[in-house]
Amino acid sequence: MLSDWRSVTMKMKDIKELTVEELDAKVADLRKEHFTLRQQSKTGTLENPARISQIRKDIARCLTEKKIRGAAVQA
Repeated sequence: MLSDWRSVTMKMKDIKELTVEELDAKVADLRKEHFTLRQQSKTGTLENPARISQIRKDIARCLTEKKIRGAAVQA
């Protein structure tokens, strides 16, 4: 059985279904969560340190999809 934090990771399939506006909102939410997790890490209250890297990867996935869509529009 997968633990809870793994089920939160976004898949590219799910990201591709989002609109550009939803991607922008998702990136903003993920960046806020990343900031909060970094603060918790510094204060020692972070429950799941692996979540920080998951958030970074999700941000990268969203930004990659935005860039791909932008390149497709210009081509």
